Amino acid sequence: MTLTLFKVKRMTKLGIKSLAEHKLRSFLTALGIIFGVGSVISMLAIGEGASFEAREQIRNMGSNRVILRARKPPESSSAGAENKRMSEYGLTYDDALRIQELFPSVEVQIPSRVISDRIRRGPHRLPGRIVGTVPWYLEGSGLKVRLGRFLHPDDVRDIANVVVLDEATAERLFPLSYPIGQTVFLASQAYRVVGVVGQAKKKKDDDEAEEDLYSAYISISAARKRFGEILLKRGTGTFALEKVELNELTVTAPSEDAVVPLANSIRTMLKEFHKQEDFEIVIPLELLKQAEATKRIFNIVLGSIAAISLLVGGIGIMNIMLASVTERTREIGIRRALGATRSDIILQFLAEALLLSLAGGMVGLGVGVGIPKIVTHFAEMTTIIQPNSLFLAFGISLLTGVVFGIYPAMRAAALSPIEALRHE
Repeated sequence: MTLTLFKVKRMTKLGIKSLAEHKLRSFLTALGIIFGVGSVISMLAIGEGASFEAREQIRNMGSNRVILRARKPPESSSAGAENKRMSEYGLTYDDALRIQELFPSVEVQIPSRVISDRIRRGPHRLPGRIVGTVPWYLEGSGLKVRLGRFLHPDDVRDIANVVVLDEATAERLFPLSYPIGQTVFLASQAYRVVGVVGQAKKKKDDDEAEEDLYSAYISISAARKRFGEILLKRGTGTFALEKVELNELTVTAPSEDAVVPLANSIRTMLKEFHKQEDFEIVIPLELLKQAEATKRIFNIVLGSIAAISLLVGGIGIMNIMLASVTERTREIGIRRALGATRSDIILQFLAEALLLSLAGGMVGLGVGVGIPKIVTHFAEMTTIIQPNSLFLAFGISLLTGVVFGIYPAMRAAALSPIEALRHE
């Protein structure tokens, strides 16, 4: 045991000395391992961060919720459809009542009506969406009250002209003043600002995304009273009337196991009272399961792509070790003549390959940890470095050194001492 440790220690010293004699060549060879390890860790961190954001968005929707959304059915090309001035579709208040009566286990109902219109204050006119909803809309919506308050049951009962703005809207309408208590106009009606809510993400740069950026929240009763249920949709030289009572209805199942059966029962009930399928049902729990499966596939794909860099690094190690065998043929012959065995020669060259991969792997760990931090800082993307990715990348780098170092080591050991001594 002591002899083996002494031999390993001696071969390690010889390997370090040999690599130090060709510093630039050794560094360039290790670069393949450095970039390989760094790319494995960073790509897995970026993939994990993207997957985490997607799963968090789904979780914010509520894993035990069923979301019903109005969907405009495709228009028929018949002559009767062309002459029809008004299209009626979507969810209704009767649907909400039926769900409450038929499914008493449902805990929460969140109806909402979405109206596309301008949000105005003085010279400021913002394209956006006006959401008519209930006081408990914030539950599972991913919104938090930043200033003031959200809607109150009294606002619904009194059909009060009060509004809650999102942060981006408040910043644009009130750049230099405190928004609470101020007045804004939705369509032609004046509303008093009672609160500001913050969104998890408000990063939109292009003008085409503004309608998703600017939002105002009023009570469901005010939306029904002030805007009615029939809206005029204007196009280029055309107009159409649409009647939609509710754009979205969220119900909460008593448990996650009851989500899918509840969704299937609601779908069956709605089909009986809707002549056409003008609704869609979203089950966040199923989306979450799909996101988990996608995450695994995503990590495998990214890890495989990054592992190619390690493969290239391993080929670089093999190439440089084969060149080293050719350069040191006479040295190998002298060592064999002085009593070195084939295993000693194999151990020596394996030690050099392992030292290259070990040094490259350690530097690669630093590169792999640093790149995600840079991406997070400059690109504002979430990146998550998993500890197992560090061990995986470093372990693969060591394995690469062994695998790609074996052949050059065995080739060196197979040299005939006499032929090696004759080599110039």
